[in-house]
Amino acid sequence: MVTVLPITHSPPHDQAAAVEIPAAVKRHLRLDDAPSWIVVSEGNVFDWPGYDLRPTVTGGGYAYGFLPPRLFSRVVTAFAGFHRRGRSRLTSRS
Repeated sequence: MVTVLPITHSPPHDQAAAVEIPAAVKRHLRLDDAPSWIVVSEGNVFDWPGYDLRPTVTGGGYAYGFLPPRLFSRVVTAFAGFHRRGRSRLTSRS
């Protein structure tokens, strides 16, 4: 089972509900140049790999790459805070 957090181009209404992805990280992951945020207030839980996953455009599986450890830590800490306070929404996709 994995928990996957969504990425959006929409700026968050609550700044604590999302972590912005730095431009350098977006380039590294081969994402577009528009500002993006990782939403930490909601997630999808499913068996890996899920039925709704699509391979990357490069055909290298389902992962675009790793987040730098400092950014990953910020995301985990922010998500854990929402989850601990009962403010996160998790949707089972199994």
